[in-house]
Amino acid sequence: MKCSAESRPAAVPASDAATPVVSAFYDRFPYPADPLQDGPPPGYNWRWCLDSVWAFTTGALPPSPPGGRPWRILDAGCGTGVSTDYLCHLNPGSSVLAVDISAGALAVARERTLRSGAADQVAELRIEQRSLLDLAGEGPFDYINSVGVLHHLREPAAGLQALAALLRPGGLLHLFLYADGGRWEIHRVQRSLARLAVGAGDEGLRLGRQLFRDLPETNRLRRHHEQRWALDTAADPNFADMYLHPQETSYDLERLMAFVARADLSFAGFSNPEVWDPARLLGGALLERALALPERQRWALVEDLDPDISHFEFFLSSGALHRQDWRDDASLLAAAGTRNRCLWGWPSTSLLGQDLMPLTISPDALTLMQGLEAAPPGTALGALPLDWSAPRRLAAARELLAARVLLPLGSEAA
Repeated sequence: MKCSAESRPAAVPASDAATPVVSAFYDRFPYPADPLQDGPPPGYNWRWCLDSVWAFTTGALPPSPPGGRPWRILDAGCGTGVSTDYLCHLNPGSSVLAVDISAGALAVARERTLRSGAADQVAELRIEQRSLLDLAGEGPFDYINSVGVLHHLREPAAGLQALAALLRPGGLLHLFLYADGGRWEIHRVQRSLARLAVGAGDEGLRLGRQLFRDLPETNRLRRHHEQRWALDTAADPNFADMYLHPQETSYDLERLMAFVARADLSFAGFSNPEVWDPARLLGGALLERALALPERQRWALVEDLDPDISHFEFFLSSGALHRQDWRDDASLLAAAGTRNRCLWGWPSTSLLGQDLMPLTISPDALTLMQGLEAAPPGTALGALPLDWSAPRRLAAARELLAARVLLPLGSEAA
């Protein structure tokens, strides 16, 4: 294991026009403000687990890296290291590079990963003060995580193109960008505070909080903040990040897709697909009509109907991804696999699933998954020593696939 936290000089090139002011902002307000703790981070986030991500986007586990090398992961804009911590603990044996432009945020990231033992989980962990635009010579990376970063660049398109250049063919990129629709109240508050010239320091923080106290209780901006964002912005850095940030861009769905297309990347799916399901908003004949729409139009419909969507989170790929089809019985019975590590309460028929929601599986599904775990690696589902008929075995396997408990090994990986 190798851990390097100070292998780059402190001076960061101003590769983006907003870099100096954004760096200074996060030095004052290191973000996110998640508390430090001793030991691994709590729970899991499947979007930071490569096995879960590949199974979600392709239907199967990824092929092992060539030559036995470790997975190469980039955390581009790691902030205080919350994502870096999870990336290390959920991807043991990997090589992780975490970069950020803020020295203040990185000081917290180094302390966080030191106390959690993150570096002990991976082959290499580097935490460096660098811009994501200045990573020539690094990579190529199998997986890049960049959550809440590109929208703070003056030129987000240049940032996405820089990340695309660092991604290996077939690699995946996870992004989180602001959405116009669910931030219109936030934008009004931001504009108001800017007109009042409160600044982006401690005085701005004090006056920003005072604004919500002074507005009438019936004021829509105050009610929206208190009902939706008060808990998320209880910590000062989180409040400042939402209302005082000196540089941000947000998107609607049409501009988002154009933004992705300019970087010559393929859209590989939203990482919160339940948000984009019209069934959560419609029923009956209207839902039937919605489901008959082309995919992009279904998303646009949801965007129009739900004004609370405040961000887009999604995967992009370098090149088109092959999606494994498990409808063929013989292919499924011949498949090996592993259990999703992003579960809570295993082994049991009552779990918290990949999205930390209650999940119930049948006794047959539990038995099949436990049999696969006990078998030698690479054992096919059809070869497990169970005195079951093929239909019974297939029914349990498909239940596990639908619940994202079983992550199968695809034909390409095999």
